[in-house]
Amino acid sequence: MMLLLDIGNTHTHIGLANDQRILRSRDFATADVRAGNLLPALQRWLGRSRPTRAALCSVVPAATAPAQAAVTELLSKPAYQLNPDTLTGVGIDYPRPHTIGQDRLANAVAARARFGAPVVVVDFGTAVTFDVVNRAGNYVGGIIAPGLAVMTDYLHEKTALLPQIRIREPRSVIGRNTREAMLSGAVHGYRGLVRELIGTLRKELGTRRLPVVATGGYAALIAQGLPEIDAVHPHLTLDGLRLLSLAQSENSGRD
Repeated sequence: MMLLLDIGNTHTHIGLANDQRILRSRDFATADVRAGNLLPALQRWLGRSRPTRAALCSVVPAATAPAQAAVTELLSKPAYQLNPDTLTGVGIDYPRPHTIGQDRLANAVAARARFGAPVVVVDFGTAVTFDVVNRAGNYVGGIIAPGLAVMTDYLHEKTALLPQIRIREPRSVIGRNTREAMLSGAVHGYRGLVRELIGTLRKELGTRRLPVVATGGYAALIAQGLPEIDAVHPHLTLDGLRLLSLAQSENSGRD
């Protein structure tokens, strides 16, 4: 079994997997990872499970070293860490590869493995990101926009009368009160953003076939009513790490 860690700005997504699939997962606060509290939490969560290797990706440098220390203590060896130098499964056609978020590369690997190339991943996290693999199988870049929670929290924090809201499906496009109006703007607005950007990407890539995979906390909600999104995979990033860890293990076995 393998332990998988996707260290994000707010949450660290932990997965336990075998060679075929993700078996179970849980989220930990990245603040706790940064504070060095991951090891006891991992030990409690794993219980009697005994992973033999680990893989991680991180967009929070301050949390990476504490996470590696916890994994090393647990497994007596560090985790494989995804970066452009260790990447397999997709190529990179990008001016400064080391500026690409490691989670975005993991998403690209998993999406290409499932759907081939070209393919687009839309990740609804703290930011909403679009990542593009072209028909040659290369990661070529993407799009970054503020996430749903970031946008609605900003409206609440920067205005005197707009409340904090919980993101959910609005009952109508026309809000009958302030909360409903904000909710409509967030959910329907993001669906419009996704639809427009996918259409533009299809034109720029010069392809009619462009599978789109959604992941992240609000993926299932936003994907409702959007035929442009072909699939929702909540654990896409962890699955990319699983594939990369498996490839590394196979390559090590041949060395």
